[in-house]
Amino acid sequence: MGNKSAKASAKSSGSEPFGIIICGPPAAGKGTQCEFIKDKYGVVHLSTGDMLRAAVKSGTEVGKKAEAIMAAGDLVPDDIMIKVIGERLDQDDVKTSGFLLDGFPRTPAQAEALKDMGVKIDVCLFLEVPDEVLLERVTGRRLDPETGDIYHLTFKPPPEDIVHRLQHRADDNEETAKNRIDKYRKNAQYLKEAFSKETHEVKGDETADTVWNSINVHLKSKRS
Repeated sequence: MGNKSAKASAKSSGSEPFGIIICGPPAAGKGTQCEFIKDKYGVVHLSTGDMLRAAVKSGTEVGKKAEAIMAAGDLVPDDIMIKVIGERLDQDDVKTSGFLLDGFPRTPAQAEALKDMGVKIDVCLFLEVPDEVLLERVTGRRLDPETGDIYHLTFKPPPEDIVHRLQHRADDNEETAKNRIDKYRKNAQYLKEAFSKETHEVKGDETADTVWNSINVHLKSKRS
């Protein structure tokens, strides 16, 4: 219902579709904030992680290439990600409703490719969370394979009746998380410079509602 009203509001105000990027290391809380952003602004959520996991599950060519790479905590090659995202950004729902890029761009090459596509970016959000907080969040995460919902044994405990079916994702371990965090940190500064005019840093180790309020201040400023 939130998506429909947001889309209607955008159309009635004559505003252009929103182009948003959200960046952050693993377990920074991007998924939670993406839900808030989708509900408020009606944009299409483009999660590279979800796209790749779906490809792995379906056994596609991209999925087969990506599976071992993701399990090791490494980044899927730029050429694969650029092709996947480029094709998705060209679809009608994105052109009509705008987009929320989650997990792309992650490297300098991906950032340059996005610019070469001529895609208009309004806001680029960076969730800032200390490494020790990230590691605690990662190792306690559990996935419900039936719904796709993510729980945390400490911060978001699952209902008792579904605990038996929860899965600990292969890449949600400390060694893999440290590798992924390190790769993120190495690329984040370049991304901030590449989108310097659109970049806003948000303190991410607060409650979800507090983080959302900070994010929404930046998004509303672009809609006024």
